[in-house]
Amino acid sequence: MNLNRRKLLSWFGLGWLASLLPPSLVGCSDTKAPEASVTPAASAPAAPPTSVAASPSGKFKVIGTVAQLEKDGQLISDKIAVVRDPKNAKNVLAVNITCTHKGCDVKWKSADKKFVCPCHDADFAPDGNVLEGPAKKPLQTYTAKIEKDQVLVSA
Repeated sequence: MNLNRRKLLSWFGLGWLASLLPPSLVGCSDTKAPEASVTPAASAPAAPPTSVAASPSGKFKVIGTVAQLEKDGQLISDKIAVVRDPKNAKNVLAVNITCTHKGCDVKWKSADKKFVCPCHDADFAPDGNVLEGPAKKPLQTYTAKIEKDQVLVSA
């Protein structure tokens, strides 16, 4: 067989494509991995998720105490910040601290009552709305409440 460069490269390309086929097919299949057998200990109720981001939608998770909030001016857990509502000190507001412009973590400036992005100086209101660009979209918000001296967030 007489192989020139073009034929040799086409054979390598064909081999490369063939090597990608099995993982692609497995990724597209509907079959699930076999589940481990259930033992009596495994059938006990699962512990609640440890992070706010992992909490099922509609479920509230404790992220701190009111005393911590008063002392620090904010509570931060898993990229979620909770601050007092400047319009009503009985309420709390929760936002995702990831800037919608470039993904930097915004910082709470309690003296100014706003979140500021250290990367591009975008300003966000306590409720996540954009006060000053370059960000155009508001921060993601969450439902937050105070119950029995604990701050709860539903993510």
